[in-house]
Amino acid sequence: MVGMGNGRRIGGISISLLSCNCNSNNYLVFPSSVKLKSAAVFGVSLPNPNPWAGVAVFTTFPFRAANDSKNKKVAKAKATSARVGVGMGLVKEKRRTRSNKDYDYESIIQQQQSSHIPVMLGEVLDVFSSSRTITSFVDCTLGAAGHSSAIIRAHPELKLHIGVDVDPSALAKARAHLNSLLHGQAHPHLKTHTFAKNFRHIKSVLGQIDENILCSGVDAILMDLGMSSMQVNNPERGFSVLGDGPLDMRMDPQCCAEGLASLKAEDILNSWPDAEVGRVLREYGEESNWHLLQNKIVQARLRGGLHSTGELVDLIQSVTPGMRGRRQGWIKTATRVFQALRIAVNDELKTLESSLHACFDCLAPGGRLGVISFHSLEDRIVKQTFLSIIDHNREDAEGNEEELRNIRDDNINETWIRQIIQGWNGKILTKRPITPSAEEERLNCRCRSAKLRVIQKI
Repeated sequence: MVGMGNGRRIGGISISLLSCNCNSNNYLVFPSSVKLKSAAVFGVSLPNPNPWAGVAVFTTFPFRAANDSKNKKVAKAKATSARVGVGMGLVKEKRRTRSNKDYDYESIIQQQQSSHIPVMLGEVLDVFSSSRTITSFVDCTLGAAGHSSAIIRAHPELKLHIGVDVDPSALAKARAHLNSLLHGQAHPHLKTHTFAKNFRHIKSVLGQIDENILCSGVDAILMDLGMSSMQVNNPERGFSVLGDGPLDMRMDPQCCAEGLASLKAEDILNSWPDAEVGRVLREYGEESNWHLLQNKIVQARLRGGLHSTGELVDLIQSVTPGMRGRRQGWIKTATRVFQALRIAVNDELKTLESSLHACFDCLAPGGRLGVISFHSLEDRIVKQTFLSIIDHNREDAEGNEEELRNIRDDNINETWIRQIIQGWNGKILTKRPITPSAEEERLNCRCRSAKLRVIQKI
């Protein structure tokens, strides 16, 4: 085959004409330096064995011919995977360290006193295993006390439990749950404390209980960064894309979070500068369509602004295709927009990194910090902060070589640990985050994006 053609750009697309022929298998053959994005063939019947000889019109984008071999291998692998997946009705599996923990859904439901189901409960119990002695535990996101109550049941030796939550309504339910649990079980030595505070204040909370705790440290700390079902299911909180309610989105609707929670999502949409609205959608929601949404939000201000979640969802639906690829477009877009606004209202990301450092400082030697995140922004901060913690002040590690060697095999009997990243003052027990088991994902769809990372102090 001899290829001839000249590229023209029409509307930003490179258009080329190329005479082409077919090989013995009736496949179109083009030069190796051409990579097709799309093509249309106009057949010309010729007196030869290849009836498809003719002219091809196609769009291209440049790539290096030296990579032909690599590109062919990648394309072949993708094509094979696609054929197998389509033929067997399979969905492409994500790269993950999926939990193989048995998920006892019925047992978990029976132990809860609210509609909220704690995410990755079995995996959390493994992290703070009953084979490890835990006398002090801090739940930085107490919620409905689902994780805390399970930890209390699994550790009769526990002497101190501290629960922190910025949401006063969740805190009230957690207190009732814990009181009921302690009344029905024998924990004569256990003291519980609950605080309506943000986890950024963990050091002041511990100091308020006992100054000695700050020196000795605690054995276990848990942070569950997800939204609870109690918050999502209440349309008056403004977190749900499916229920109509006020554009609030404050984690503390009573405005007791140091003044930060006085800001509402409605204020951002109707009052913030155009560029700031776009930045929130782009950076906090990672929304590719942020510029169009920003313009539509600004235009809505001319008609009186946006004042309910229903009005915001209608705006999103008006600019988002019903189906984008194989996913329902507007729901995905609305989820990202609501996430962006919630993060901005509650200033979530700016305090997460400093809170992780503070929590690690509050651990006793051998203590563990487990963090469950639910979107890439949070998980990226957790991952990078953990790496920063164990590499910080590396020069201080001189003389600790023997201690590091002694702790390498501490976790040999814990099968959930796959790969460890060792540092001078701690070790990351999850090189890759642990994600929920397939069974849990099937029974609790809200856990699908959860990722658990764990760090242990030396």
